[in-house]
Amino acid sequence: MVDLSTSYLGLSLKNPLIASASPLSQKVSTVQALEQKGIAAIVVYSLFEEQITMESLKLHDDLMRTSDTFAEAHTGFPDLGLYKMGPEPYLDHLRELKKAVKIPVIASLNGVSQGGWIDYAQKIEQTGVDALELNIYYLVTDPNITAAQLEDDYINLVRNIRQRLSIPLAVKLSPFFSSLPNFTKKLVEAGANGLVLFNRFYQPDFDLENLEVVPHLVLSHSDELRLPLRWIAILYGKIKADLALTSGVHNAEDMLKSLMAGASVVMVASEFLQNGIDQASNLLTDMQSWLEAHEYISVKQMIGSMSQQAVADPATFERVNYMKVLSSYVKR
Repeated sequence: MVDLSTSYLGLSLKNPLIASASPLSQKVSTVQALEQKGIAAIVVYSLFEEQITMESLKLHDDLMRTSDTFAEAHTGFPDLGLYKMGPEPYLDHLRELKKAVKIPVIASLNGVSQGGWIDYAQKIEQTGVDALELNIYYLVTDPNITAAQLEDDYINLVRNIRQRLSIPLAVKLSPFFSSLPNFTKKLVEAGANGLVLFNRFYQPDFDLENLEVVPHLVLSHSDELRLPLRWIAILYGKIKADLALTSGVHNAEDMLKSLMAGASVVMVASEFLQNGIDQASNLLTDMQSWLEAHEYISVKQMIGSMSQQAVADPATFERVNYMKVLSSYVKR
């Protein structure tokens, strides 16, 4: 029997399959079902900075609305017990999940500024979760903001959150950085225990009839695996942090490639959303069958086996591969 166990963020996992942040974690019963199908951990859907900020502003507005009335008019103050619109339900949900499942529960916090919302990292930790994933997603549209400024803001954000936590911290990133290896190194130095590659870039569409910008969510496919696969293979062994691959994992072959590149775990959502959570057990069964057929004794044996850490000059290696890809095209 092949040993499927691995470790991620200091957590011992029974296998490398993690359900990534998605609507799948909104119901306790669905997470329980995923656990039964074999997933090793769950990343809960994100709590957004905007949700925390909006609740704070709403409460302030309601309190100030009656500040100039008679002191006896205490009935004008809002009922604080009714404020369930923001982060409190999220914290309650984390507590429920921790009671309902035995697998590690990883919370997700999505934000970019240095505001008071980062204090919620501590509140999240107090729910008993096993780790926190910081999902940094910010599209710069101001031409006056430099790449260095943006990266410094991210690094300071990670450092500030790390100072508030004792549980492991992972950072989920987009691929849009000019020198990703240097940037990830600085994130690790700021306190990140793991990196999740990559955040999917959700792009809106235009409604030509109503002249509106509309959201258009497209789930991932296996072709998207190549981008995180490449960068994990480059980063493996060069930074002192665990690597998680997300986006484009839909079958056992995708999982195997991810691990060989250097990922400690693979995160899956689109495959479960498209084809059902039964796919979790199918992925694990197919992966184990491949490992047995190729005489592997453990998952740990294969992690990083196809990374670039043994390549003296990865940049040259990349250019050679680039030329090979171009020359491999044959017009039919």
